[in-house]
Amino acid sequence: MDDQLKHHISMMFYGMSDLGECLEVARTIRLHDEESWVSSWSAMARTLQGRAEDSERNGHRISAGDQYLRASTYWRASLMHFTEPEDPRTREYALTSYACYDKYLELSGYPGERLEIPYEDSFLPAYLYRSPHATGPAPLIIFHQGRDAWPEDTRWVYDNAIRRGYHCLAVQGPGQGMALRVNNLPFRYDWENVITPVVDFALELDGIDPERLALMGLSFGGYLAPRAAVFEKRIKLLIADPGVLDWGGSIRQNLGAELSAAFDQGPEAYNAASARAQEVSPLHAWGIRDFLWKHGVDNPYDLTVELDKCDLTGIADQIECPTLIMDGVTELFSVGEGQKLFEALTCEKEYLVLDESTTAQLHCQNGANATAAESLYAWIDGRL
Repeated sequence: MDDQLKHHISMMFYGMSDLGECLEVARTIRLHDEESWVSSWSAMARTLQGRAEDSERNGHRISAGDQYLRASTYWRASLMHFTEPEDPRTREYALTSYACYDKYLELSGYPGERLEIPYEDSFLPAYLYRSPHATGPAPLIIFHQGRDAWPEDTRWVYDNAIRRGYHCLAVQGPGQGMALRVNNLPFRYDWENVITPVVDFALELDGIDPERLALMGLSFGGYLAPRAAVFEKRIKLLIADPGVLDWGGSIRQNLGAELSAAFDQGPEAYNAASARAQEVSPLHAWGIRDFLWKHGVDNPYDLTVELDKCDLTGIADQIECPTLIMDGVTELFSVGEGQKLFEALTCEKEYLVLDESTTAQLHCQNGANATAAESLYAWIDGRL
């Protein structure tokens, strides 16, 4: 909860949140209480949305746009720690968030457009941000988040892209955002089957240079994007933030001796051991609920089997495009994986480690959006 609060406070840099509003929400959240999280953020979202509607009725378009933007942030925030897919609020708040976000785009003139990318029998929600500074066929950065965050909240990626003349396509893939909460699409390990239809779609857009496509994945996306790049050779530039060679292995390292031993004994023993761990640890219980839903499995044993498939060992050397691995010295969620992925690559590559002197040393540079963007585009500029 502390980590995600910092994430939402940091969006203040782009007008997507405000300090007093975030602190007021934090004041009413109770430790390990999932219901207080969703209730506190949604209450603030409802307040901002009401103010936005009043401002719009009274002809204050700029204020209304700003208020809709913050409301959309808080609606999304309410769902980041909410693991009840059958609760009607899951779908309602996701849809309401994007209704507010679309209102913001309409009233502010920010160059974003909602799209639906065909995907199997459904679609992937996405936003295309066209750069007003682009001339002729321009580069396109395709990016997605990981297990928790929403791409619209990662404004430091798309805002800085369009300021530099790059178009940006922010995608909600299976297991993410509305693709999960509205379209009921869980994660899959073979992410090339997600990115290939995205690239197919992107190349049909006007003004896109097919020879200048970049792909960026953040958090769990630091495994997903490189996995896609192994197979999807139309990607010309790859960014993994942070890089992950073996996601399943990194999760296993945090299981502890009892759970690790129980897994070797089979499904019954492992599921029983996980149930005991959930009884004594609210964080573990939340994590299991969250993972089961997002990965579309029914029990902890099957979940671990599914996560073990998220492994680039033996295939990472098939990535051909120049690759940037971003990492931080206080990375908590996939410790050491960025270095492992970097060492496995045989393409042109760079390993960027941010330390305390940058204030961007946390997972995905949490709380340091400006430094994150400056570091990222210092590498992209001149390569794309």
